Amino acid sequence: MEVADRRDEEIRDSGNMDSIKSQYVTDSVSEERRSRELKDGLHPLRYKFSIWYTRRTPGVRNQSYEDNIKKIVEFSTVEGFWACYCHLARSSLLPSPTDLHFFKDGIRPLWEVGANCNGGKWIIRFSKVVSARFWEDLLLALVGDQLDDADNICGAVLSVRFNEDIISVWNRNASDHQAVMGLRDSIKRHLKLPHAYVMEYKPHDASLRDNSSYRNTWLRG
Repeated sequence: MEVADRRDEEIRDSGNMDSIKSQYVTDSVSEERRSRELKDGLHPLRYKFSIWYTRRTPGVRNQSYEDNIKKIVEFSTVEGFWACYCHLARSSLLPSPTDLHFFKDGIRPLWEVGANCNGGKWIIRFSKVVSARFWEDLLLALVGDQLDDADNICGAVLSVRFNEDIISVWNRNASDHQAVMGLRDSIKRHLKLPHAYVMEYKPHDASLRDNSSYRNTWLRG
């Protein structure tokens, strides 16, 4: 029994060491990138980001979500962000249903992969009149590293639907209740969200089970 316990502990330690090594490599690459961008006279961001686009054809069933999602651009500087953002269509001009995904580089906006598999998302529903302003405010908070516990954030999604627009913020760990609620409070604070708005949380494994992004949410706050 002791041998088995010791072996399990060694496996866990090995996994932790791999994670530390991976983080060290990522941090080293990020530092090299930032140094290079500073030499070029640019203003590097803490994280590199990618923007993805999904457009599903209404009425067509059995469409592969993974096949429909396309990376359209990536950036890692303030200048790069504004160059990309100024050329993106505003939510009012996007057809329904469309999703724009704004994620840290290396994280694909899929429930079951990588950094997302143990996580979930906070969901906020907006009227089309105000959604563009809140979406822009959220992107500025992400790019500017203003939200609390930024390392726990994977990205954000703007979902354009027929009667409303839905903004969601994805995090890494749905089981860490304190971190989940802390992210909620940080989003509310930085978006200056009126009290009338209700935020809902849903773990990605629940989305996988019911094959739905926004139905049957688990937590409201």
